[in-house]
This record gives sequence, structure tokens and C-alpha cells, in this order.
Amino acid sequence: MGAARRFLMSSGGRWSVGIDLGGTKTEAVALDAAGRQRWRQRVATPQAQGYDAVLDAICTLVQQARAASGGRPTVGVGAPGSLTAAGLVKNANTACLNGRPLQQDLQARLGQPVALANDANCLALSEATDGAGQGANVVFAAILGTGCGAGIAVGGQVLVGPNRLAGEWGHNPLPWADVDEPRPPCYCGQAGCVETLCSGPGIAADHQRRHGGMLTAQQIAQQAAAGDAACADTLARWQQRLARALAGVINLLDPDVIVLGGGLSRMAATYTAVPALWHRWVFAGGVREPVRTGLLPALHGDASGVRGAAWLGRQGNVRA
Repeated sequence: MGAARRFLMSSGGRWSVGIDLGGTKTEAVALDAAGRQRWRQRVATPQAQGYDAVLDAICTLVQQARAASGGRPTVGVGAPGSLTAAGLVKNANTACLNGRPLQQDLQARLGQPVALANDANCLALSEATDGAGQGANVVFAAILGTGCGAGIAVGGQVLVGPNRLAGEWGHNPLPWADVDEPRPPCYCGQAGCVETLCSGPGIAADHQRRHGGMLTAQQIAQQAAAGDAACADTLARWQQRLARALAGVINLLDPDVIVLGGGLSRMAATYTAVPALWHRWVFAGGVREPVRTGLLPALHGDASGVRGAAWLGRQGNVRA
């Protein structure tokens, strides 16, 4: 039975509210019992005003969704970072959240259970439920943007792990590195992480090292499409690195489908170029055959994370 079907059978007529808490904006969506979007709202994230202001913004959105639903919907929140064993936020780029018991505080203010997961896990759940990975048993969903994060859904459920590290793909070393390949330092304390070479800033830094000039990843992609040889070289090198990084995922996890979200996922050429390359590193044991893992853009695009948070609330009290 697919995840979307299980969701509908368990809905009991209740709506589901999802909150996507970002550094600059906080978005909320309400899905009805059939999974249709019935209400949506976006506000600026008041992180400069501190933790309590962020809590107030989330609770206000939930109250508005309750009014729109005419009832008491389930609530799920996708937030940056992850939780410690004690339930405190860590590694969040929305710095006011770090060290705070976000899930417990929201539950106390709202008077109901609140499911919490990081944004990559919400992407994975959304796309596994009713997105590009619907019907697939194992979905690996990667966010390619300012950083590189990922989430894993197995049988329509988010994989978390005892250390809450499942899907931390961006902080592994880029595999099969060339001898002269750069190993940029990463904020995590390591060097040569996937994130340092495959993220948007990673592409920009690589272009500057090789060709000079201060261009964003988006500008590099646009100029490559217009025939700029230097930008095309940078983009081809990024595609090869992404193919290596995802081949390592296939060798370890063997997912049915890999779904890409984030700003870099909008480059259409990625979905033909990368699968054409990754067979070089996917373990074949000397017998060459097609790699059956699919590579697809997130079906719900920028809305996938907030929809995944809504699905998360339906499933229950997840901490990731």
C-alpha cells in the first residue's frame, strides 16, 4: 500500500498543517483529509528578534490554519538542524534555535503533539508520499542549494537512526577524488566534504579557483547554456562530482529513486548528464548493466518541504 493511500485511510477526516521554518521565511500549508491543499501562508522569519518571536510566528500560523480548517489539525514542523538526545536543536543555521527545546516548547504552547524533522527529511517524506518517489520503497532526497543535505524514506517512513544522522550525506568525503582535486575546509571541521564541492557556493568557489571571477552557481549555469566555455567546464566538473557523490549513495543504499530539491535542482541538464556518468562508479562486479535508480526533480518543487511537514504531522511524533 502506498504512503499516500495509508495517509488517507488514517486521516479520520482531519486536516494536517505543515510548517517550513527557514532562515528568511516561514511557510505554512493545510492539507485536507484527501491531501489537497486548502490553505497556505508565508511570513518573514523573525529570527533577528529572537527565539520567542520565532515561536510566536509559528503558533500564529497554526492558529490561522486551525481557523481555516474549522477543527484541530495535526501539526508537523520542518526546521533546520537536528535534535540532540535531550531534544535540543543543534546545527541550525537559524542560530536562535540552537540549544533550545523547540519541539517541547511548541507542544506546550499549542497544547497538542507536534512532529519535528529537518527540512531534508520533510522533502524525502513529501516526495515518497505523493511526489516523484510515490510508490517507491526507498527514496533518497537531496537538497542542493546553499548546502547539501539529504533525507531517506523507507516504506513511506522517514529513516532517522539512533544518532539522528540518517541522510547526512553532505558531510561525507566526496568519493573517488582525483589526486589534484581540492579539499576545501568545511564548517563541520572536516575537509573535502560533498557539501564543499557540490553545493551552490561550492560551484562558485570551484569556478573562481579554476577560471577566476565572482559568479554565482545560477550565473554559471546561465552562461554555460549561452556557450561560455569556462562556465561549461565548471558545470561539467560539478556534474561529474555529483555523479560520484550519488554513486556512493547507490552503492550503500540502492534507492529506487533519487529526488533532487533546492536551487540547483532546477538545472534540467542534470537529469540526463549525471545518470550518464554515475555508472562508472556504481558497483557492477565486472558485469555492465543499466543502473535502475531514477534521478528526478522534486515533483512539488519549493512546496515539497512544507507538504512533507504536513505528512509528518499525520504520521506522529517524529524527532529528527
